Amino acid sequence: MISIGTILFSINVGCTTSESQIIKNGFLGMWTLDIEGGGVGWLEVHEKQEFLDANLLWRVGSVLPVAHVYLVDEENLVVTRTFEMTKGKDEGGREHKHTITSTLRIKKVKDQLEGVMVNPQRGGMGEKTTQFTGKLLPEVPETPDLTKVKYGKPIKLFNGKDLKGWRLINPKNTNGFNAVNGVLANDPVQPKEGEHLHYGNLRTEQEFEDFNLRLEVSVPEGNNSGVYLRGMYEIQVFDSYGKDLDSHNMGALYSRITPTVAAEKQAGSWQSLDITLYKRYITVKLNEVTIIDNQPAYGPTGGAIISDVFAPGPIYLQGDHGNVSYKNIVLRPIL
Repeated sequence: MISIGTILFSINVGCTTSESQIIKNGFLGMWTLDIEGGGVGWLEVHEKQEFLDANLLWRVGSVLPVAHVYLVDEENLVVTRTFEMTKGKDEGGREHKHTITSTLRIKKVKDQLEGVMVNPQRGGMGEKTTQFTGKLLPEVPETPDLTKVKYGKPIKLFNGKDLKGWRLINPKNTNGFNAVNGVLANDPVQPKEGEHLHYGNLRTEQEFEDFNLRLEVSVPEGNNSGVYLRGMYEIQVFDSYGKDLDSHNMGALYSRITPTVAAEKQAGSWQSLDITLYKRYITVKLNEVTIIDNQPAYGPTGGAIISDVFAPGPIYLQGDHGNVSYKNIVLRPIL
């Protein structure tokens, strides 16, 4: 078995550890990524069954296993991820698919990462490069005792009358949120004619550290949104009533923590969320049922706007996905 500080590596991809030479591996662990243009990512490099393996989050979407990862030498790592793209149909009517490969070339400089992602341009002519940097995440602490937590004065985040205390993350986007009869309603409707509108995400002006957040949400059939804690961790808001348990269901920490029980109500019903973020651990009660019980958040989720897991950040509501309404949004800071 490989030690935590080394990996057995060979240019023969299929080799086992007994056939390889030893190269010191300083890439093991979890890294948060700051991506050119303002995006956030996460890379976990680990050993699995005596081989090097990795998981990657790149800006949006889910945390996914990579296609391949290997050490070039002690200072350089290569990671590839792939996805299929349909490029028309052949003469027999069958879909013609290409496997698109993204390549991350990463260099370790002291205790940080410096890297570039290379993607083929659409149409197959040329390449697009994106720079990024990475910082190693410390281990999550021991599970905190929530019975000893003390809370500050409750903060009413939505006054029920207007959007005071809130603003779009990107002011160039269209705002689909409005205050209607005590409800913060999002209605990202596209015009029947004219250009496509890019609806934005709504964030609090205030930023917070650890806290308890309570709110009510109504999700029409087939719609979804998300509540981001400190601009980093998305608690999924989704019409998942009757679906099998999944890390993309209502109340999940998106693509990271699957609820232990299904507690959703039918689409269109008002549902309650009670969320506690404390020392990088998350607890979620959905409709008064505990579905995530003091579980560690190992890194940001897709759509995060902050990579530093220790920095304060806003509550933000996803506004570009669907017609979802919120009310009674109250936060209690942890002292």
